[in-house]
Amino acid sequence: MYLRSHSYAMSESIGTQTRHDQHGRYPQAATVEDFRQNIADVQARIAAACLRAGRDPASVRLLPVSKTKPESSLRLAYAAGCRLLGENKVQEAYGKWEAMQDLTDLRWSVIGHLQTNKARLVARFASEFQALDSLRLAEALDKRLQAEGRSLDVFVQVNTSGEESKYGLAPEDVEGFIKQLPAFSALRVRGLMTLALFSAEAERVRQCFILLRNLRDRLRQDAPAGIDLAELSMGMSGDFEIAIEEGATVVRVGQAIFGARPLPDSYYWPSAAGAQDSPEASS
Repeated sequence: MYLRSHSYAMSESIGTQTRHDQHGRYPQAATVEDFRQNIADVQARIAAACLRAGRDPASVRLLPVSKTKPESSLRLAYAAGCRLLGENKVQEAYGKWEAMQDLTDLRWSVIGHLQTNKARLVARFASEFQALDSLRLAEALDKRLQAEGRSLDVFVQVNTSGEESKYGLAPEDVEGFIKQLPAFSALRVRGLMTLALFSAEAERVRQCFILLRNLRDRLRQDAPAGIDLAELSMGMSGDFEIAIEEGATVVRVGQAIFGARPLPDSYYWPSAAGAQDSPEASS
């Protein structure tokens, strides 16, 4: 349970800082034991943040993000206990799914921007999609899911930092968007997702998370029937502790589990405005 009395005022006094200075410096996990240790370390950080916020650690789901990592690393993560993996690029994720179908209980969450012409891939294999940001995409996904006889958990992506380089709906557009989602019966709306500002100024990062939580709390009061806004997916390797203090129920952690990535973040999160090497989307 999230105790709002422990929210911003309490965490502000704690002065939790980001760990963005570690971006690109995490050692590579090369063995099952490395993965077990890294996961345990992240879970300990989650538990500590929950303690500060007066929350139950069981209320926060860890989503390990395996983008750009080879199949061999994903199999090590699976051996260490991971059963849901997050991927940004749908074609990369689809290829990994095809190669790893022997792991019948491994599920996939697509967390990156999706073009409508790639909806058919997500509809075929993903169990979760965290970047829904247009009605055209909702329609494409619903059509493909209906054809596959499947349904899909989705999160609505919100641009809480106001940066043109980020995808996601403007906060003021979310209410109208959500009211139209019941038309797409194959989409199970679970909550909201955001990418916070990539900044060493922790309170600027925190404001992004506060904005998303307040938006969710307001929209929940009269959400359409069948629309569940319980979940808040926010926070990554460098800032998930702050996100938890502000109510995150899902944290997307890649580098702190798998190790640093060799390529600039623009490769993982293509910019809506053509910006290059944008670091804001590290996980």
